[in-house]
Amino acid sequence: METILISNINDFIFCPVSIYFHNLYYDLDKSTYQSTMQTQGTAVHQSIDKQQDSGDKRILYALDVYSEQYGLEGKIDSFKVETGELIERKKKIVTIYDGYIFQLFAEYYCMREMGYQVNKLALYSYDDNKKYPCDLPDQQPQMKAKFINTLNNMRDFVMDGFKQSNIAKCSRCIYEPACSFIDYDEQK
Repeated sequence: METILISNINDFIFCPVSIYFHNLYYDLDKSTYQSTMQTQGTAVHQSIDKQQDSGDKRILYALDVYSEQYGLEGKIDSFKVETGELIERKKKIVTIYDGYIFQLFAEYYCMREMGYQVNKLALYSYDDNKKYPCDLPDQQPQMKAKFINTLNNMRDFVMDGFKQSNIAKCSRCIYEPACSFIDYDEQK
């Protein structure tokens, strides 16, 4: 089974082609293509990663995780060992997108498979200091099914012939100037 990076799940839902461009530009200086919001989000994650060296064993930060069952790998943001709360941080949450929830689900399954007792899930909005609880996957079977379907779609995706028909997504995409996958005919 092909391994999926947890961080790619939200990107795939936004636009599968964005993963291609992200990998294409990976070695370039990020300031040449990242938006201000993305640069700020990267800084938030870097501050979280630095906390892993704090010595506090009650909270795990930036732990590498893996799931053989789902073919996933990545890092968590933070896990409160005593309460079993897994938290995924975002720069600012205005809308809770499926991709955010699926990223948490992926981290949850990795942590469980690695032997951790995960009791709670939450999204955290850094800018406004708000926490949004999220039900565990088995408590929301429709979202769990959508999560598994998304993983299958990621593994089955073929870029040839793909056209992004949601121009609103394209207008918010940092790769739009270089992209030829926009279906302008759909917008008429």
